[in-house]
Amino acid sequence: MAPQVTSLAQLAEENSLHQKFIRDEDERPKVAYDQFSDDIPVISLAGIGESGSQRAEICRKIVAACEEWGIFQVVDHGVDSKLIDDMTRLAREFFALPAEEKLRFDMSGGKKGGFIVSSHLQGEAVQDWREIVTYFAYPVKARDYSRWPDKPAGWRVVTEAYSEQLMGLGCKLLEVLSEAMGLEKDALSQACLEMDQKVVVNFYPQCPQPNLTLGLKRHTDPGTITLLLQDQVGGLQATRDGGKTWITVLPVEGAFVVNLGDHGHYMSNGRFKNADHQAVVNSNSSRLSIATFQNPAPNAIVYPLKLREGEKAVMEEVITYMEMYKRKMSRDLELARLKKLAKEKRLQEEELQEKNKLKSCKGLEELLA
Repeated sequence: MAPQVTSLAQLAEENSLHQKFIRDEDERPKVAYDQFSDDIPVISLAGIGESGSQRAEICRKIVAACEEWGIFQVVDHGVDSKLIDDMTRLAREFFALPAEEKLRFDMSGGKKGGFIVSSHLQGEAVQDWREIVTYFAYPVKARDYSRWPDKPAGWRVVTEAYSEQLMGLGCKLLEVLSEAMGLEKDALSQACLEMDQKVVVNFYPQCPQPNLTLGLKRHTDPGTITLLLQDQVGGLQATRDGGKTWITVLPVEGAFVVNLGDHGHYMSNGRFKNADHQAVVNSNSSRLSIATFQNPAPNAIVYPLKLREGEKAVMEEVITYMEMYKRKMSRDLELARLKKLAKEKRLQEEELQEKNKLKSCKGLEELLA
């Protein structure tokens, strides 16, 4: 068994990619990290707190984006720009630390929060080309500060303030989606009960062969809504046709990319799409992104909040968010298992064909001798 990778810094300097990061042909990137598209709308939230035509127009744009892609970007969002700069600076400083410093917060083995390389599903044959540090900020009483980095200096103060402002922005956006469904503006937040918040800081180092791997494989987020802060490098990609075609989301300075998750999709009875996305890497520069996941409490009920006339529920039964999450993970694990078996079978068949080919060549040589 190959040793566990504890840092990608050394691997990033090699000329070729380690086998454990090489994706099958059908999963490899189809579009370059910097081949940007403007298909994902950039929406200003200036005036969203007021009543009248300006708020109505902002809401219309958000709803249209959720119905079409499940993704949009927001500017004029009210999150302090200095706080964003500080959060980004601290994140870069953390990943620049020596491996032994980061590994003081190693979260392998099921620990809740800390540092890890890849964080791929258990049993998956291929790993993602990324390092992450993650922490759980809400509910406040559940915070475990022993899993939060203590370096670089200022991490806790800044990340707490960042988490608080992102919680406010997430709730503001859920108000818009609630109203779009013809409900009271706090309907989605109330349905989440005591909202959870998980922050994942992603670092994607330069990669020797980026055309063979992914920073983060294709997926949908399980929660309600995700707020992503990305740098100007580029690498976030989205699809709305099951992965046949992809676009690279244009980085916008100071903007947050908003991804709707599975929970938001189900609560809207499928009206709002759950964003289907992935992250690609490159050989020119590293990339940083900070994903803030706004999720319902584990015991929150998952079922459409409202059915429009003539609609049928997209869910067969009422379940809890924890059950929904477990089922999603089980499906993903089963798909990973089947893919691994198929790959092993294909390799065995190729090996057998090669042996038969060698036998045939040897037999032909004996006949001609």
